[in-house]
Amino acid sequence: MKTTPVKGTADYLPSQARLRDYLQGIILDTYRAAGFERVMTPAIEDMENLDKSDGGDNLNLMFKIMKRGEKLDAALAAGKFDDLADLGLRYDLTLPLSRFYAANRGKLSSPFKCIQIDKAYRAERPQKGRMREFVQCDIDILGSDSPLCELELIHTTAAALLKLDIGRFTIKVNDRRVLRGVLHSAGVAEEQMGTVCVSLDKWDKIGTEGVLAELSEKEIAPEAVEAIGKLLESGCTLEQAEALCGDPESIARLKGILRDSEALAAGRYDVAFDLLLIRGQGYYTGTVFEIQSNKFRGSVAGGGRYDGLIGKFTGEDVPAVGFSIGFERIFQILESQGFSIPGKARRIAVLCNEGEGVAAVSKAEELRADGAEVSVYIRPKKMGKFLSRLQEQGFDAFLVLGESEEPKPLAQ
Repeated sequence: MKTTPVKGTADYLPSQARLRDYLQGIILDTYRAAGFERVMTPAIEDMENLDKSDGGDNLNLMFKIMKRGEKLDAALAAGKFDDLADLGLRYDLTLPLSRFYAANRGKLSSPFKCIQIDKAYRAERPQKGRMREFVQCDIDILGSDSPLCELELIHTTAAALLKLDIGRFTIKVNDRRVLRGVLHSAGVAEEQMGTVCVSLDKWDKIGTEGVLAELSEKEIAPEAVEAIGKLLESGCTLEQAEALCGDPESIARLKGILRDSEALAAGRYDVAFDLLLIRGQGYYTGTVFEIQSNKFRGSVAGGGRYDGLIGKFTGEDVPAVGFSIGFERIFQILESQGFSIPGKARRIAVLCNEGEGVAAVSKAEELRADGAEVSVYIRPKKMGKFLSRLQEQGFDAFLVLGESEEPKPLAQ
C-alpha cells in the first residue's frame, strides 16, 4: 500500500497544522468581528446543480462521483456514458452557498453576511500553487445590491491580510459591465465578448502583441483588434473606461467603490482600477476584485458580484457578492519564510515513571492553568534523544516529576 498522499493533496505535520490553524483562526476572528456569521455546507453536491452553475472552466475540473448499484448498472446497460455520475465534489464554496441560501433564507437575516472556511476540490494538474484539495476562506453578502457590500468585503478581507504578515498588497477592482461597455465601443460583437475576454485575461503572460495575434486568429473584426490594441498600449485607464463604456451608472458605482476603498485603506495597502481584471467564473455579473501581493508573485484573494446565481434555485433575483482568500497560497508563502506564530502558548512536557500518572496529570493541569500547553509522557530510557525530539516538535520546556518543581528550558 502507498504511504504518499494522492497527487494534488497533502499531509500536514503538527507544526504545519498549527500554522494552518493559526492562520484560519486570524481570518475567522476578523470576519466575525465585522459581523459575518459562519455556515457550513457538504463537500458533495448534486451533479445537476454543479452542471448548471455557470462555473466557467471549473466545470471541466470537477471530480464526479459515479452512481451506485442498480442506477450505475442501468446507465451502463443503456450506454448512457454521459450519465454515469449523479454527484460531484464542490469546486468552490459559492455554488453550495447559493443552494444553502435558497433552502434556508426564511431563517436568515437580510442581507445575510456569511463566512465559509472549508475545503474545495478541482481536478487540476498538480503543480506549485495548484492543489486538487484546498481550503478557501470566503465572506459573502447576500440580498443587497448596495455598493456598501463591496466596500465591506474589500475592507474586511484587507483587514485579515494585514494581520497575516504577507507584506504590502494591491487590491485591483473592475466591473464586468464596464469592461463589456468598453469592448462594445471598440467594435466587439456581443457573441464574441467571452472569447475576447479569454484572450485579454492572458495579457500579463503574452503581452499586447500576443493578445492581438490571438484575437486575429479568432477572426475578431480588424477594426476591433486595432481599437483594443490602442487601448492596451495607452494603459486602459479609468478615465478611458469612463469615456468609452457608455454605462454611466456602472462607471459611477465603480468609481465610488474605488474612492471609498482607498479612503479606508489609509495608505496601508494599494487600491487600483484594472480594466483587464477578468476573473474566470462565468457567474460574475458586475464588480470583480483581486488582491495581489507586492512582495510575492501571484494572487492571494479574489471575488466578485454574482447576482444571477441564487436565482437559478429560487426563480427570483437575489443580489450577491463575495470575496475569497486563497488560503493555500498564503500558507505556502508564510511557511517558506519560516513564519513563527506570535504569542503562542508555552509547550511543556511532563515526564513521569509508571504508576505516577495521577501526580503527573495533576501537575500538568497546574501548568495548564497558567496558560501552557502540557503533554504527559512516561520517562524514556534515552533522555537525550527524547528531549531532542521534543524540541524538534516545538516544545519549549520539560519537567521530570519528583526531580524539579519548575520546567527546564529545552533550548540551551
